[in-house]
Amino acid sequence: LFQEVEALVSHWNLWINLGGFFVGLFSVTLFGPWSDSVGRRPALVLPAVGMALQAAVYLLVMYLQLHVSYFLLGRVLGGLMGDYNLILASCFAYVADTTDQRSRTFRVAILEACLGLAGMLASIGGGQWRKAQGYINPFWLVLAASLTAALYAAFCLRESVKEQKPAKLFTLSHYKAVYRLYTAPERLSSRRKLALYSLAFFLLVTVHFGTRDLFVLYELGFPLCWAADLIGYGSAASYLAYLSSLGGLRLLQLCLEDTWVAEIGLISNISGLVVISLAATTPLMFTGYGILFLSMAATPVIRAKLSKLVSEAEQGALFASIACVEGLCSLVATGVFNSLYPASLHFMRGFPFLFGAIILLIPAAIMGWIEIWDSDHDYSHFPEPSLTPTDG
Repeated sequence: LFQEVEALVSHWNLWINLGGFFVGLFSVTLFGPWSDSVGRRPALVLPAVGMALQAAVYLLVMYLQLHVSYFLLGRVLGGLMGDYNLILASCFAYVADTTDQRSRTFRVAILEACLGLAGMLASIGGGQWRKAQGYINPFWLVLAASLTAALYAAFCLRESVKEQKPAKLFTLSHYKAVYRLYTAPERLSSRRKLALYSLAFFLLVTVHFGTRDLFVLYELGFPLCWAADLIGYGSAASYLAYLSSLGGLRLLQLCLEDTWVAEIGLISNISGLVVISLAATTPLMFTGYGILFLSMAATPVIRAKLSKLVSEAEQGALFASIACVEGLCSLVATGVFNSLYPASLHFMRGFPFLFGAIILLIPAAIMGWIEIWDSDHDYSHFPEPSLTPTDG
């Protein structure tokens, strides 16, 4: 019966993520470039309202005991208004607007650490709350938090776009702005780096989403057989990596370039996943979580490097494209890892984590290659040529 429930959860997760992705794909690439003209605040208010609507639909489903397919309707409503990905895109674009290139990596890491802190608090509190009162009351908090975020963005947040100008919303020019980022012929070098960093980001976040979705199923099954409280602590430990990565990033930046900080973060991620794939006891599982303490250092570095490759007027379009990549990551991760887990149960329960560790070798190689290429083609240390006239 438990395996049957696992299969149903995986299938419905896939359909809900598919619906949210395809709807959000068009809305994020519409609202993101639009915010480069009209400002970031509208692009922050709309998805917060959409997430409130989604939470309201979920509450109705639980109160009225409707069919689980209505969860898909709520996700589509949220996707139409940008969903979670538009909030991330707008927030990261806001940080890019208000920072210089030198401090941007750390500021982006602070924003990602906020995601980890929120996830950690939700895991600790949510596990106990769900155990005591069920699923309905926590969703009232989701609804209230979404409405609070919308009101804060609308009335309290200062606009970060310096030169605002009116722009039509429903026009193809916004989609063309995203397309031009990767096809502009006048900046071939930046275009190649954008593509490579986007690929590295895609693989890294796909592994992150895919393994995170499986942690609970892995901990519930034999031989760990964790209860709800241990699962909550495990989720909190996984989110704690956001905060520890922030501190590690700050310290490592004192003596290393950002790329090598990201490489160390990838090594931490790979090592932790290998240990978790072999974990048969609770101490060993928490050891794997501990080794992941720098695992989130790579994503803010990649976001910052992507941001530095485009102009100030293209930050919204850039982070909208990254949000689409992130949405695709969630879709691919759900399809690949949720299919791989039941298929590998008969020979190795932790194989999906080992598979993720192997995949992470690719972004590590990409970032190392770009750094070596840049250093080999950096001619800034050569003296300027002499401009004195020659004889004859």
